[in-house]
Amino acid sequence: MPDTSSPSSPASSPSSPSHLAATAEAYNAVAELYADFVKDSLAQLPLDRSFVTAFADLVRAAGPAPVADLGCGPGYLTAALREAGLDAFGIDLSPALIAIARRTYPGVRFEVGPMAALQTADGTLGGVVSWYSLIHTPPEQVPAHLAEFRRVLAPGGYALLGFFESEGDPVTPFDHKVTTAHRWPVDTLAALATEAGFTETARMLRQPGDNERFRRGHLLLRAA
Repeated sequence: MPDTSSPSSPASSPSSPSHLAATAEAYNAVAELYADFVKDSLAQLPLDRSFVTAFADLVRAAGPAPVADLGCGPGYLTAALREAGLDAFGIDLSPALIAIARRTYPGVRFEVGPMAALQTADGTLGGVVSWYSLIHTPPEQVPAHLAEFRRVLAPGGYALLGFFESEGDPVTPFDHKVTTAHRWPVDTLAALATEAGFTETARMLRQPGDNERFRRGHLLLRAA
């Protein structure tokens, strides 16, 4: 995912229709370029991949249940989760990215929709992934998103969050190349997850690699 760090102003409103439309339009405009940019990203990031593998192992061991990849983009992570033995499906705001995902991974379920209002019954999922997608949510709306993740998870289900870490600074907006995003202190995001009904299973921080500008944060959470 593009990763530039000069400051920019936060999104002007919470996850309102206008904010969601602006995010979708931004990704629609660069959908093919973005899909090509990220298609091999997991293969090139062994530490990040190990956390995804751990998540898949834990969800699979807990028993068969669907897994939602929220903000799935062109579907590469959804496909990786399915290869790991999970019944994964993807949801994204961008119709253009969903079209690419459906074309690239035929037979996999992909839907257009927001992360904060899932058309999923309470307690029916075994896992939820937000892999560098929650970063586009205005910070004041993140607690509601985490509460929605918890709502759809079965007790004992797992959530995996991937994000850019702010290295101890407050939540920090930056000029992501597609649309405004935010870097999060890992402790702050973990505390919000606890308030939403999760317990922390594990976390990982890693330093930026080549062509990366920010430290990467990963949280593995379990629904209490």
